[in-house]
Amino acid sequence: MPVRDNDRVTSEHDEVDRIVDAWGRQRPDLDFSPLEVLSRVDRLSRHLDRARREAFRRSELEPWEWDVLSALRRAGEPYQLSPKQLLQQTLVSSGTMTNRIDRLVGRRLVRREADPGDGRSILVTLTEEGRTRVDAAITRLVDAEALLLGVLSRSDSDRLAGLLRKLSLSFDT
Repeated sequence: MPVRDNDRVTSEHDEVDRIVDAWGRQRPDLDFSPLEVLSRVDRLSRHLDRARREAFRRSELEPWEWDVLSALRRAGEPYQLSPKQLLQQTLVSSGTMTNRIDRLVGRRLVRREADPGDGRSILVTLTEEGRTRVDAAITRLVDAEALLLGVLSRSDSDRLAGLLRKLSLSFDT
């Protein structure tokens, strides 16, 4: 079965095409077009997960460490956030966040500091070592993700990003 790609027909088939074709023969009563999109997203997600884990591993970080450190780095100088702000950005429980902060303090990637605006609260601050690791990881991550998207033109990549944003926003409401 020919595949449409930017209004041109190509004879290339991927595993999803084969799966959808097989299901179509077995269950012609169903519309398998959602599988054509979301099965590819799922498969690409696995490749992305491997590329991200490798980028983080090369920077001696675990994915969960990346989540916390990158939130602090994105905050800008002085690279600090409250535990509550970290919770909102990483979507984990407060107990999990406390454990993560403890472990990152133990690795000297962050430190706890008293919040000057509220003596009862603390701020989590990225250390120089943490900043070095997260900066190396983001460089490796961007390079790895660029390789994954290398088969797309910039306009295709931009169009795909827009479509995925549209789909993603439908889940945020």
